[in-house]
Amino acid sequence: MAGLLGRKIGMTQVFGENGEMVPVTVIEAGPCTVLEVDGERNELLMGFGEVKPGKLKKPRRGYFEKKDLPPRRHLKKFSFAGAGEYRPGQEILVDIFKPGDFLDVTGTTKGRGYSGTVRRWNASRWPMTHGHPEHRRTGSIGSSATPGRVVKGKKMPGHYGCARQTVQNLKVVEVRPEENLLLVKGAVPGSAAGLLVIRRALKKTAPAQ
Repeated sequence: MAGLLGRKIGMTQVFGENGEMVPVTVIEAGPCTVLEVDGERNELLMGFGEVKPGKLKKPRRGYFEKKDLPPRRHLKKFSFAGAGEYRPGQEILVDIFKPGDFLDVTGTTKGRGYSGTVRRWNASRWPMTHGHPEHRRTGSIGSSATPGRVVKGKKMPGHYGCARQTVQNLKVVEVRPEENLLLVKGAVPGSAAGLLVIRRALKKTAPAQ
């Protein structure tokens, strides 16, 4: 199975067998309901998250009524070999993962609005004392006679956050099937209750430290 949809709950810490403290992110992964299966293209449409039918617009509500399946808040299409083996209505649970697996987790980062270069790019400040007229301003952005213009890609103030981001090779520390919980080592993008796409990592070894 390629992956699951999930919801970020928050971060905590657990202790390993040797007493080492491990920071983990707790994810509510699944259950996901199979909605459509395309065996020729090896594609699978899954739904995640309970929602009242009255909260859905009529086209989406009619889609679930036609298929006689419970409505789901989030839909996502996965493509992987063996997708044709699944059937509509089948539920996929978090137990497809096990401790020691490595995952790629995709989410939407926290939105921080319009930010300056200090916050957005970790730029240095100007002197904060001796009457300096600038503190957190960008400063000069151009160049001299060569090339005599602002180069493309200059790190400037602008919209920061609220972007899709993937963190790769997160190790599964613990799986709790009875609670649909997945504990992965490290942080994942987004705020609490944010939607996550969880996939098996292509690289099965630990990332370089």
